[in-house]
Amino acid sequence: MLPAYQKYLNLANKNKSENKKFLEKLKKQKPAHLDRTIQDLNELAFKEIDCLQCANCCKGTGPLLLNKDIDRLAKEVKVRPAVFTENYLKIDEEGDYVFQTMPCPFLAEDNYCKVYEARPNACREFPHTQQRDQLQKLSITYHNSLICPAVAKIVEELKQTFK
Repeated sequence: MLPAYQKYLNLANKNKSENKKFLEKLKKQKPAHLDRTIQDLNELAFKEIDCLQCANCCKGTGPLLLNKDIDRLAKEVKVRPAVFTENYLKIDEEGDYVFQTMPCPFLAEDNYCKVYEARPNACREFPHTQQRDQLQKLSITYHNSLICPAVAKIVEELKQTFK
């Protein structure tokens, strides 16, 4: 990971308590233009941060896989869904399918995804800061700020915007 990206994650970890309180307070305030603000900050953050220079989400946090994800991935790697499940997945403590090992078994050395077109929906939507209904996603934004340097940057910018 590039040092500049690590700096954002270090700041997010250092400010964990402060950021959590800030996002909880923001949720109670219900700012009118939160979606637009976060989407704008998302665009700015990803102009600076290149996922292929990071891939921290693929290295340490696996997605929850739904049946349609399993079917799509099984087709991509040319095996039956049951074989895919047996070879790649386990059931976590919450009863959800996740990858048996991390980093993601489909992450290439150059940080490209070997199954990008068939990737799980959770991967397609990560880090969720480009979506609508951000008020309901503030707790996931907090958790993702500890994983994704772009989200860590977005949270820092949010704190400046909503002082």
